[in-house]
Amino acid sequence: MEEQNFFDRVYEVASLIPYGRVTSYGAIAKYLGAARSARMVGYAMNGSGLKENVPAHRVVNRKGVLTGKHHFQGTNLMQQLLESEGVLVIDNQIQEFEKIFWDPAIEL
Repeated sequence: MEEQNFFDRVYEVASLIPYGRVTSYGAIAKYLGAARSARMVGYAMNGSGLKENVPAHRVVNRKGVLTGKHHFQGTNLMQQLLESEGVLVIDNQIQEFEKIFWDPAIEL
């Protein structure tokens, strides 16, 4: 098996986040064995627009805040994508975050 680079591994995990669920940059980093690399996961998500089938809108910070929203086209696209999946967002913060949180370490 060829060695995947870190960004590709991030995209692979992110592509598995179920519809209507969210995860955090840190949860993906921890799952990939790079617990202190949440920021690198963020960088990967910033470039994910070039990849198909990577639901970057489902990756938020550890408190459920839409910190990556300025990387989406349009002012509220990230929020609109989440809301179209039934996720309630108020003031850039996901409501009932713990309830819809998807932890790859547990789920995969």
